[in-house]
Order: sequence, then structure tokens, then C-alpha cells
Amino acid sequence: MLYKVAVCDDLPADREYLSRLVHQWAELERHTVNVLLFPSAESFLFHYAEESDYDILLLDIEMGGMDGVTTAKRIRKENDTVQIVFITGYSDYISEGYEVAALHYLMKPVKEEKFFTVLNRAAEKLSKNEKVLHFEISGEMLRVPIYQIRYAEVSGNYVTIHASADHVVKMTLGELEKELDDRFYRAGRSVIVNLTQISRVTKTEIKLNDGTAIPLPRGAYEGVNRAIINMR
Repeated sequence: MLYKVAVCDDLPADREYLSRLVHQWAELERHTVNVLLFPSAESFLFHYAEESDYDILLLDIEMGGMDGVTTAKRIRKENDTVQIVFITGYSDYISEGYEVAALHYLMKPVKEEKFFTVLNRAAEKLSKNEKVLHFEISGEMLRVPIYQIRYAEVSGNYVTIHASADHVVKMTLGELEKELDDRFYRAGRSVIVNLTQISRVTKTEIKLNDGTAIPLPRGAYEGVNRAIINMR
């Protein structure tokens, strides 16, 4: 597979080190990589405006000028498939990952074995994003990429799938669940939610990145949080 990778870090030595590790991983896993290096968030975003087809973004959090979290938020407004891996010297930012669906946080100094494991997870998720569900609605065949599904809810004999648009399909929630992958969690009898779309979980509701609030059945809080932890 060919992967386009951006390394954004304001320290030249760290940029070169991460680039070298990416190439070592690619050789080990028999992938091909195109790695581009950026010394600041601003320089990356300037380039990104012209070329947004990155697969993996290795993003330092603490940089002079714009920080990595702010950069990731800008990217997520229009791109929900690029795999974002934060590189940081501090653990204070981990809670911010919910908002931008970060794949992982790597603490500096980055360890080779852990780094390779995270890149393998990124490659796996990128391959999953290629999966598409097909539904026949009103005589037309509808294609819905799995990664676009935020959540699905059942009403009677129909399931409403909330993706880039809302689609009502005659099927059971169990039938849909079998078509999905481990990014999705059944939070009670009537709803399936995409764990990567969750921004916050309380005892009574799940809040998605787009502001949608999904009521959480009694006793389901621990299960949702455990599923999020296991996914990450």
C-alpha cells in the first residue's frame, strides 16, 4: 500500500527522527510511503490547502505559533479520514483527543516498537474506511461508506442511518450491526454509535462531535467508556 504521511514538528531533529521511523516501518511492513516534513502548523496548513490527500498526520502538540490541537480541529472540519497521531512531551492534552478523533498520543522520546504498533493501527483503520455498505431505497442502490456513519437508531421495522445524510432503511438494528466493525458500539436496544464520533459521555447521554445528544440507557455508561478505551 502507498501512504502519504505528514510530519509536523518545530524541532528539526524530531522531524528527521520520525521520518526515519516511518521509512523503517514501511520497509518492514512492505508499504510505500511519501513523507513530507513541516516545521510549523502554519506551513502544513498552507500546503494542505492545495494537497489534502494525506493518510497519516504525525502532529506535535507544543509548537511555536499554532499548536497541534488547534491544527487538528481545523483539519477535522473537512476531513474525517486522515489518521492523526499526536506527538507530545506532556500527558496534559490527552482529553482533547475526543474532539478530533485522534488515533493515539505518543510521548517523547518516541519508542520505535510503540510507533510501529500505532502506524499499523493507522493502516488498519485506513483499510476499514474503504468498506462501503449498499442499501436499496426506493428502487435505487445507495452506497454509504462506513466511516461516515455517526450513529443509527431503530423505530419499528426501520433503521435510520445518520451519515453525511440521513437514510431510512427497512432492516433490524441487529442486521446492521453485523455489517459494521469494531468502531461501532450498541448502546442499548435502539441505537448503535460510532465510537470515533463521540466527544463526551455522561451518565445520561452520549455527545457526538457534531453536537448530537443521544440518550444513554441506565447502566450503559461503563460499557461505552470501556469500548472507547479498548478501541484506542
